[in-house]
Amino acid sequence: MTTRWLAALPVYNEAGSVNEVLDQVVQHAQNVVVVNDGSTDGTAEQLQTRNDIITLTHPQNRGYGAALNTAFQYAMDNDFEVIVTLDCDGQHEPQRIPRFVSAATTADIVSGSRYLKTYPGDSAPPAQRLFVNRTITRQLNQLLGLQLTDAFCGFKAYRVDALRSLNVTEFGYAMPLQLWVQAAMRRMNIIEIPVPLIYLDLSRSFGGQLDQAEVRLKYYNEVIERSVREMQALGFSLPESKPASCQECP
Repeated sequence: MTTRWLAALPVYNEAGSVNEVLDQVVQHAQNVVVVNDGSTDGTAEQLQTRNDIITLTHPQNRGYGAALNTAFQYAMDNDFEVIVTLDCDGQHEPQRIPRFVSAATTADIVSGSRYLKTYPGDSAPPAQRLFVNRTITRQLNQLLGLQLTDAFCGFKAYRVDALRSLNVTEFGYAMPLQLWVQAAMRRMNIIEIPVPLIYLDLSRSFGGQLDQAEVRLKYYNEVIERSVREMQALGFSLPESKPASCQECP
């Protein structure tokens, strides 16, 4: 039986890459939704010229997590079984989308990892961002019994029925941390699959003081702690042993 699935891309000020990326995505996905998160650089005008995608628009910039949440809601409202998310800056390779869809038939969340496998031509990650990623990934694994190698990769696939049990309220770049806490404490099945390490936006801003690694780490830890407390208030406990979680490394 064929899985009904959707590819979704959060977009904010990607006028330089949006059409090129979407031209590739539509070759591998029949259903594509773009969430334009308040772009002001001409991205919206470019999206208006396309009739091969669905565009959802936030009138003002609300954040990466908010854009993903809008895509999740669209997938739930339109009875898709799987949603694949990828960024629109060119760092994710659309030809890998079908593999994510296939993996999601046996997992609740399929997360790309840039550190499971080395590919020819891999980028050298910015030192500060690598440090934050490794630190947070290690802390999540210790706290939640996970086996993640990359806590922040935006290339993911989700089983939509699993998304219905999550409550995403972190609308910025910390959204994945809340998601990992909720998924682990609900004992969801999580799989990582390798993707190339491609860094194109070396100057990304996380917003004001969050551009400082120490400030960002403190904030991320606050989000993790708050998310755990929220789940405990609902009656969920931290895993005593590893939840169903594995890594796929071919």
